[in-house]
Amino acid sequence: MRRIAFYCLVLLAAAGVLPAQAPAQELPPHAWLFGAWVGGLYPAPVTLGAEQCLAQPVVIFTRDLAMRATLTNVTMVQREIETVRATATGAEFRFEAPLQPPAEAGSLFGSPENTALVGFGCESTDVLHVQRQGENQISFPHCPEFPYPLIRCPAR
Repeated sequence: MRRIAFYCLVLLAAAGVLPAQAPAQELPPHAWLFGAWVGGLYPAPVTLGAEQCLAQPVVIFTRDLAMRATLTNVTMVQREIETVRATATGAEFRFEAPLQPPAEAGSLFGSPENTALVGFGCESTDVLHVQRQGENQISFPHCPEFPYPLIRCPAR
């Protein structure tokens, strides 16, 4: 009985009724950036353990978000990724327009000088150029708020 069921399954698979294997999900062009990064705001430490690095990352890249730490806020600023284009030296991110929070007394975004926090401190708040400098090192050219290279946090 088992042989008959096995042969039926083989015939159905050969006929194309059963999928042989699910198609692999294609990775986005910035998949090589996924994870946490330190440095950028300051020179990255030469020796840094995974726990220390992951405790206070400066930048985190995911499939849909890019997040950055700032010196004046304890929470990370996050930007939703609209598109990513691979370039010869790295990647170019275009972000969706940030939500404009209401101007309230005591709000971090309440004054015009604080609206720059929604970007990465580059020539445009909605575009980020990432330059790959090595397997685990990147930089943000033309971003004065990130004068130093960033180093990928090691895996645990």
